Amino acid sequence: MSRRFPAPLAWLASLLALYLSAPLLAGLYAAGHAGWHNLDSVALVRACSISIAAATTATLVIAALGIPLGYILARSSGRAMALLGFVVQLPLALPPLTSGILLLFLIGYASPLGQMTQGALTDSFLGIVLAEVFVAAPFLIIAARSAFSEVDPALEGVAESLGRGRLESFWKVSLPIARPGIFSGLLLAWLRAFGEFGATVMVAYHPYSLPVYTFVAFGAEGLPAMLPIILPTLVVALVVLALSGAAFGFSLRAADLKVPSERVSSVPLPQPSRAASARQPAPLAVDLHKRLGNFTLTMTWHTKARRLAILGPSGSGKSLTLRLMSGLDQPDQGSLTLGAEDRLLLPPRLRRIGYVPQNHGLFPHLTLLENLLFPQGATPLEAHQWLALLGLEGLEQRRPAQLSLGQQQRVALARALMRPVDLVLLDEPFSALDAPLRLRLREELRLLQARIDATTILVTHDPMEAAVLADELLVLAEGRVLQSGPTHDLFRRPASRQVARLLGAQNLAEGVVTGPRHLDVGAGTMVEVGSPDLGVGQKVGWSVPPAHVRLAQDGPYCGTLCEVQPAGGAFELKVKVGDNLISLRAGEGDHAPGSAVRLVIDRDFVQVWPL
Repeated sequence: MSRRFPAPLAWLASLLALYLSAPLLAGLYAAGHAGWHNLDSVALVRACSISIAAATTATLVIAALGIPLGYILARSSGRAMALLGFVVQLPLALPPLTSGILLLFLIGYASPLGQMTQGALTDSFLGIVLAEVFVAAPFLIIAARSAFSEVDPALEGVAESLGRGRLESFWKVSLPIARPGIFSGLLLAWLRAFGEFGATVMVAYHPYSLPVYTFVAFGAEGLPAMLPIILPTLVVALVVLALSGAAFGFSLRAADLKVPSERVSSVPLPQPSRAASARQPAPLAVDLHKRLGNFTLTMTWHTKARRLAILGPSGSGKSLTLRLMSGLDQPDQGSLTLGAEDRLLLPPRLRRIGYVPQNHGLFPHLTLLENLLFPQGATPLEAHQWLALLGLEGLEQRRPAQLSLGQQQRVALARALMRPVDLVLLDEPFSALDAPLRLRLREELRLLQARIDATTILVTHDPMEAAVLADELLVLAEGRVLQSGPTHDLFRRPASRQVARLLGAQNLAEGVVTGPRHLDVGAGTMVEVGSPDLGVGQKVGWSVPPAHVRLAQDGPYCGTLCEVQPAGGAFELKVKVGDNLISLRAGEGDHAPGSAVRLVIDRDFVQVWPL
């Protein structure tokens, strides 16, 4: 599709494009007057061969050393690394002749290294390579550093949690993902090395590289003899750029696939080899301490439940907790005991912990099937069982970018279960999904929890998810535990108003305990609650969901209708009960503000907490 660009942009772009093309056009025009008869083809071929061989050798050296350096610079911080990053880029800012002079101070015949090697490092093929490495390496280092910076470090942690070592995670995850940027850096480094003149002429005037030979021939023969000599340079550059462009275009076409819509599994559930057994889950004891700047996480949690959840607002330390458990981050001190074994003493690949981060952590360079086969010990048979179980058959060759969010979530969960694990960590797995898909995948996870032989810890800020998917719940805020225990108990008796809010409490109100199960909520109104016995005379907070309050002519509670708002075919009512304002929904009727109404409040859904 054609597109019109603003006139100033088009003019400026055309001017530079014309200038960059003009010398090539001028060279073509001069071809008819070139001195072809004076061409020394043997010397030219030799110089061209030396330049190609030296540039290739230099690029291989730069790749072997520069890729690790770019990775370390991308993954490290601090003043020392910042200084190192500045120094290794310095050759870009130096005139090539200056670079050559600096190299002579290091490897020249009068230097200690030069004397030790008897001058073998200058005026030799090795000298050309050394000069080209010095001036061309920064191109790769900068490109590799940028490429690795774009790779989510969590992917390496996910790879380690799937049984891979650190070096293997780098080799199979970070390096392939960063490959396009690294390839561009290598290409620039090769072209820079191939065309290097200034440093080369100072370090290794002999044997002639192609740039040096061109300079010598220009001094001897003049401009008419130049076109036959520079022709190999142009041909090599064009060939290299064409090959790189073809490779880049192929990668773009391979990625240009249509994202499929959601598919719902209609196949019978198979029995993956990680199916649950009848044994009781091992007791879990978590003791973690971590300080990050002004934030401190302090968590202690002991439980014997299999389905667990951590609930809290953003920034409370939920995700950090999972990262510490999985080994992506290291605690300042602490332990993670499952059964009798402290898993924090083991490297991540040996902890038998499956980890699914918020963004699912799928490896973008691998297909769906390759992602499932990535865990140590995974088998194709089990991978296809999970594909059938999760309704992903037919998508085996899709990459993550071609999967919907729901499909990505399923793949990430299945991949975490492709090896024997005792603990599965799920970091807000439904946060990016729309409501209908969220409900469906929540139900799928609930069924899956009953089928796998592992404890699951779900991190969420959604109280409903915690209520459906966890038997025990821990509420976290600002890095500290507010309350933990059986999910049902927490919802019925929050420890504080803050916990009640985090649990989704609605219609927050206050009252005074007048009996084991009765509250005085003001104006002589007594509300019956289903919570455990309360201390008489205690001032408490209480709440009840609007769905569990309704109008009824014979209702036990009196109230005054204060406000009426239409709400999607129904009405949102605010009723004063005692000294508190309670919201509820009602259908059609005579809802006149100021009128007296009678209510039913479901006592089993009343939450109570101390003030």
